[in-house]
Amino acid sequence: MMDILMYLFETYIQHNDVELTVDQDKLEEELLRAGFYQQDIYKALQWLEQLAILQEEDGGSYLLSSGSASMRVYTTIESERLDVQCRGFILFLEQINVLNCETREMIIDRIMELDTSEFSLDDLKWVILMVLFNAPGNENAYNQMEELVYNTEQGMLH
Repeated sequence: MMDILMYLFETYIQHNDVELTVDQDKLEEELLRAGFYQQDIYKALQWLEQLAILQEEDGGSYLLSSGSASMRVYTTIESERLDVQCRGFILFLEQINVLNCETREMIIDRIMELDTSEFSLDDLKWVILMVLFNAPGNENAYNQMEELVYNTEQGMLH
């Protein structure tokens, strides 16, 4: 599923300044021709729909009463999906103001909805890019994240 999401993000979303209007049937056909499985395509498109819904909703549903000095405590299931390196990277992005509480929670929500048994730091970076790209008012954060992903040398960022 991550492969499909990355393919769609790179092909249709990331480098396209115009409003994205793609016929879903044609998109599914193209993805099938590219070698993706129908069930994975359906799951990826559902994931993207849920991302769009998150962008439309008020962020307050995530943040009941979170102060600027609050700390995110991960559930056991979240900790299983997001290893120490991933959680540290999220904290790093919060500290340099690429992420705020709302975008962090959107990212965690989308990660937990991925149908995958393995999740890496590189996967996390792609999910962060997708969420920030789709979150209104986060253009600067997206640009910073894009710099971190595309213009850094291999190795630790924090």
